[in-house]
Amino acid sequence: MRGHMGGGAGPFGPPPAKAKDFKGTLKRLLAYLKPRKYSLLAVFALAVFGSLFTILAPKIMGNATTKLFEGVMARLNGVENAVIDLAYVGRIAVVLMFLYAASSLFAFLQHYLMAGVTQRTVYDMRRDVNDKLSRLPLRYFDSRPHGETMSRISNDVDLIGSTLQQSLTQLITSWVTLVGVVVMMLTISPLLTLICLVTLPLGAFVTAKIARRSQGYFLEQQRSLGELNGHVEEMISGHKLIKAFGRERRAVSAFNGINDRLYDFGWRAQFVSGIIMPFMSFIGNLGYVLICVVGGIFVAGQRMAIGDVQAFIQYARQFNMPITQAANIVNLIQATVAAAERVFELLDEKEEEPDAEEAAVLEKPQGAVSFRHVRFGYTEDAPLIDDLNLDVRPGQTVAIVGPTGAGKTTLVNLLMRFYETDGG
Repeated sequence: MRGHMGGGAGPFGPPPAKAKDFKGTLKRLLAYLKPRKYSLLAVFALAVFGSLFTILAPKIMGNATTKLFEGVMARLNGVENAVIDLAYVGRIAVVLMFLYAASSLFAFLQHYLMAGVTQRTVYDMRRDVNDKLSRLPLRYFDSRPHGETMSRISNDVDLIGSTLQQSLTQLITSWVTLVGVVVMMLTISPLLTLICLVTLPLGAFVTAKIARRSQGYFLEQQRSLGELNGHVEEMISGHKLIKAFGRERRAVSAFNGINDRLYDFGWRAQFVSGIIMPFMSFIGNLGYVLICVVGGIFVAGQRMAIGDVQAFIQYARQFNMPITQAANIVNLIQATVAAAERVFELLDEKEEEPDAEEAAVLEKPQGAVSFRHVRFGYTEDAPLIDDLNLDVRPGQTVAIVGPTGAGKTTLVNLLMRFYETDGG
């Protein structure tokens, strides 16, 4: 009884695994997306336009604020016939409604198209894996825990699907938003933009420090998860044996020990990774305060319109979020490529050798069995059978007797050609 279901995306977060061949695996993964390249281009265009409409909104809203502020200040200063141009504000409100509605529509279409791309891609991948399993030799299944194979089919493929569905479009949106926000801030005030950018290295430093600490906890969490799933799979598949030999208490004790370790590492991983956002918010608020103070001074000195300050504050609020999202998505993409590599390793496994074209066909088998100088081992470094010669004549009954590990089952596996001989 062997097996575990570790690996892939755990219940607490993505594993920090990294692919051995990142570029090669990513290239093979993109090959699955190639048949849907036009749909992906449409998704990219929708993400860009949807983000641009959202980015333009604060600047336009700032114009309405400026117009209202000018009208109010004119009245307070006693200007004759001072009026608040509500018609202008109304037109801006209509434009904003259109922008937000268009952005929402683009987001809907983007997710709709991406859902189809993702499910068709995952469908193709699962189909290829299922076809591959039917062509794999018995050696593959006997040399690996069953849970590991199940994990590659379910957990790893599911992680690929969820990343394609959510993270890919979010990555595009994050970068477009980041670039657009920086451009809009520069058009309003280069000095305030510089103040906002000063907090960026500090935030990156804090995020890197915390992420490095949490990575070890996530790794131990995934190991404990795989060990726990393997223990559960063994206990369920061997339930009758556990009952027969009275091993219930030992099984429960082993489960509790592994479960306690999983809880400990899971709690640590989630706590450490969870403090990234509070720290980023604190650093972002420092820049936010500086922007408010300097912007207020500029408005008082009539160097900047109050609507521009309002728009800049909104952009400053939007500035840190895409960076944090992009950093998280990059880590998730690394884990996803690692999961894809595990799937491709299965697809690249050596398949069962087909019958030779010139193989003899036994039209009327007589039951004669002959082994001539047969060599075999389940692994290359541990030979089990060396130079075995055996003859069984038709009608003869032969008993194969020996202790556990002597090779009784191996002889039958070789006879049934579940394994290929290493020699003879």
